Amino acid sequence: MSTLEIKDLHVSVAAEDGAKEILKGVDLTVRAGETHAIMGPNGSGKSTLAYAVAGHPKYEITSGSVTLDGQDVLEMSVDERARAGLFLAMQYPVEVPGVSMANFLRSAATAVRGEAPKLRTWVKEVKGAMSDLDIDPDFAERSVNEGFSGGEKKRHEVLQLALLKPKFAVLDETDSGLDVDALRVVSEGVNRYREGGETGVLLITHYTRILKHITPDVVHVFAGGRIVESGGPELADELEANGYVRFTGGRAEAAV
Repeated sequence: MSTLEIKDLHVSVAAEDGAKEILKGVDLTVRAGETHAIMGPNGSGKSTLAYAVAGHPKYEITSGSVTLDGQDVLEMSVDERARAGLFLAMQYPVEVPGVSMANFLRSAATAVRGEAPKLRTWVKEVKGAMSDLDIDPDFAERSVNEGFSGGEKKRHEVLQLALLKPKFAVLDETDSGLDVDALRVVSEGVNRYREGGETGVLLITHYTRILKHITPDVVHVFAGGRIVESGGPELADELEANGYVRFTGGRAEAAV
C-alpha cells in the first residue's frame, strides 16, 4: 500500500520585506485508497502545500520532510516526482501554445510509463477517457488549454489524471469556476480514478459542493499555515454552516 507522508513541513516564499513563512509545521499522511479534503479560508496555506509538494521553485522548504513510499520527495526534481507517482491538478492550469493536447498527453504518458504507449491502444484509451469526460474529440488537436474555458481546463486536468494513473493526486480547487454540469462530470472522473482503491487523493477546496460528489474519508481544516483540526465528512458540514470563525478567531488570513 502506497503512502504519502508529510512531517513538520515549513515553507516560505520571497516577499518585499524578506522571506515570509506560509506553512508552519504541517503533518499529514495519505494512504492508497484514502481521500483527504483540505478546507480553509483564503491565504491559509492550502495551495502552498500543493505546490511545495509538487516542487514549484517559488516555494522554499525550510524544514520538514515529504516521502512517498519511503522515498525522499524533496530530493527529487519535478519530473522525478511525477514519475514516482505524484500528480498536481492546478487551480489555474497554464496554456501551452503550439503544443497539441494529443502530443502533450502522449509525451506525458511516455515519461511516466517509461516507454511510449502503442499508438493503436493509446488512441482508443484517449478516446474512451475523453468520452467519459464529455470532451469533444477535436480538442485533441488544439493547443494545451489555449482558449479553453475554465470548465474545459479542469476537464483536461482530470483527463490527464485518468490517463497517467498516478499513485497520489493533489487536486487544488478543482471545483473552482465549474458550473453544475461540469462539476458533476469532473467529480465522476475523479471517482473513476479512485475506484481501484490503489490511489490516494488530496482534495483542496473552499466549499462543500464538490464533497457532495466526492466523499472524503478525512476532512482537515487549514488555518494559519497548519492543520488545526481533522474529522470525518461531518466536519465539512460544520464548516458549511458556520464558516471558519472558530478556527481563525474572526480574523481574515493574509493572502498568499
